[in-house]
Formats: sequence, structure tokens, C-alpha cells
Amino acid sequence: MNAPEHEAAPRITGRHLSYLAFAVVVIVYLAIIQFGGHLIAGWGDEGDTLTTRGVVFTMVIPLGLALAFTYGVIAALGWWRPAIKDDRPVNRWVWIVPVILLASILLGIDYSALSEKGWLFIIALLVATQFVGWGEEGMFRGIGVTMLRNHGLREGRVALWSSLIFGAVHLSNIFGHGVSAIPQAIMVSLAGYFFYLTRRVSGSNALNSVLHGLFDFALLSGSAIVLDQHGYIGSFAPILAYPILAIILLVKRRDIEPSHRTDHAVAPRT
Repeated sequence: MNAPEHEAAPRITGRHLSYLAFAVVVIVYLAIIQFGGHLIAGWGDEGDTLTTRGVVFTMVIPLGLALAFTYGVIAALGWWRPAIKDDRPVNRWVWIVPVILLASILLGIDYSALSEKGWLFIIALLVATQFVGWGEEGMFRGIGVTMLRNHGLREGRVALWSSLIFGAVHLSNIFGHGVSAIPQAIMVSLAGYFFYLTRRVSGSNALNSVLHGLFDFALLSGSAIVLDQHGYIGSFAPILAYPILAIILLVKRRDIEPSHRTDHAVAPRT
């Protein structure tokens, strides 16, 4: 995340969002998923994700509500353009980040196990994981990145703090998984940086959202938690993407930003 400290972007029009207000927004988002998820699962009398109905009640509905909340906040702030579009490009070689992510996804999906679950289950799981992707990317790369830029942070710090915040939020898993949540949070921070670069190289928040959802879909497709099967060796592909991308980005860290900026003179429109 050692991107050169290019000058900060001009302030974005729309409502101002303080750091404290952003923290409150994130807490509400998490509460919808965690507490809302438990309530909805209870109402539906579903406690696992091994069936289509279970996926709908424990994942699709609460994640859909969280997704609606995220984009409701974006609309209320008047941040549609800066949250969805990104006008701070990086060098074209950075396309290697989404390419490697996509390759790891295609290798990581347990096609055989999914075929045994049926099309309704596959569709429900795809919808649920896309809700995760669009919700988390909307919250942390959409609202979060826009908020940090609006506070005048230079792009290197935007990359760093948006990724660290994303990882820190996942420390909430410590209550259910113990200390294993700590290395998970570190990995999630790295993933946040990969998705941040995908947002910038693609010029929008769409590709990183789709890839985020598919990445989770691939991981869950090989997970006994979701599919009640033995471990799938292909699940290591998405995990191996982390060190591969980390090494590439560490070596090329000084060549991420373009040599000449063209977007700093004009403030983004909303």
C-alpha cells in the first residue's frame, strides 16, 4: 500500500461525512447483517446455509437489507458519482490485479459440489454473495474512499486507511471465531487493497463489486459450512492469489500511480 503520495483530490460536492458519522454508518450496516440476520433466520426457522431456503433467510434477505441501506446512504449524501465512478487512474499494468483475482475465482469454484445442490441453490448463493460484494464495496470503496478523499487525504493514505478499516471491521468475527479472526482481518485488509486498485484501474466501483462477490462465491462453494462436503483442493487458488498479488504489488509499488496527473484540476461532479 506504499503508493506515492500524489496530491489530494478537490473536495467532492454533496453532504459532508465526518469520521464519527462514517463509523456510525458502518456500525449500522454491520448490525443489519449480524443482528438482523439472526432475527430473520429465527423468523424463517432456518439456522444453516445447507439448503436454498436456508441461504435465502440467513444470507439473501439480511444482506439485501444491508445493501439497500448502503446505497440509501450514498443517495442521501448525494455521492452517486464519486461513489460509483473513480476518476483517479493508475497505470494500465494494474489490470493484472483483477485478472489474477478472476483466474483464482474460476479455479476456486467447486463446480461438482455445486451441481449436486441444484440450480436454485446456486442462484441463491450467487445472489447472496453479490449482495456481499456490492454492499461491502459500496460501503468501504464507495462511501469510505469518497469520505477519506473528501477529508483531504492523499491517495496513498486513502488506499491505506480504507483497506485497514475494511480489515478492522472483520475483527468483529473474534466473538465467534476467537483469535483466528486476527489473521483473517489481515487477509481482508489485503483483499481491500486489491479491490481498491481494481476500482481505480477500471474507473468504477462495479468490477471490484462483482469480483468481490464472485470471490466469496468461490470460497463458499468449496466450504463445508455452506455445502456440507469434504474440503475442495481448488479452494487454495483464491488463497494463493493473496501472496502472488502482494509480491507483485510490493515489487511494482512505485509504478502504480501514473507519472502525470490529469484529474486534479477538476473536481468530480455528483
